[in-house]
Amino acid sequence: MSTPFPHPAGEDGAPPSLIFVIEDDPDVARLVLATLKEFGFNGEGFQTGAAALRRMQTETPDLCIVDLGLPDMDGLDLLRRITTLSSAGVLILTGRGHAADRVMGLELGGDDYVVKPFEPRELVARVRSILRRRAAVPGSASGRQRRYASFLGWRIDCAANILRAADGSEHLLGTAETQVLRCFVERPHQILTREQLVGSRDLLPSDRSIDVRISRLRRKIERDPHDPTIIKTVYGAGYLFAADVSWS
Repeated sequence: MSTPFPHPAGEDGAPPSLIFVIEDDPDVARLVLATLKEFGFNGEGFQTGAAALRRMQTETPDLCIVDLGLPDMDGLDLLRRITTLSSAGVLILTGRGHAADRVMGLELGGDDYVVKPFEPRELVARVRSILRRRAAVPGSASGRQRRYASFLGWRIDCAANILRAADGSEHLLGTAETQVLRCFVERPHQILTREQLVGSRDLLPSDRSIDVRISRLRRKIERDPHDPTIIKTVYGAGYLFAADVSWS
């Protein structure tokens, strides 16, 4: 169950950054949400990873504050799924102080790592730092604004699952195809593993579901699906999206 704050206008007229707080300890969640509200952020709280992921189907946050000790899934797995499905930043907030957890969290895409107990104002400072760093990166606009991606004459509406060609013809993509294509356009010119693209860290070697999705996408966007130039296979590593992407 989420606990939303209203969306007051920011100083520049834009809504404040939206932050998901995924924390099962109600006292900690209340403290974090109240602190975020005090400093002008818009926050929503979730007690489980599943609840946060469901909410992300309709609203993409600018940043997620993730506790690693969640009741329904491992926080590191949730972190990986967040970074696969969205462009949101991630701040790990946890009682786990082991170096291995810290390193794993950062390697999986976490932007920063705070160990409990914490000073609320320091947490806000780290939140602001992450948002500033991400805003300074070209193409890293808020996920709420990153709906339309264009590449090589194609345009994808990530919210409506519609892929539009240069001639105006449209393809309605399945949810799984949209997820894969969104992963690609979020991270062009980067090698993505099959696990990253399918959204599962426990993908079996015999699972060919991602290959089927890639094949379907190639049939839509490649001139020659058998000799692809956009979605390239990097043998032994994964796939690479070899096109420049612009967002609107």
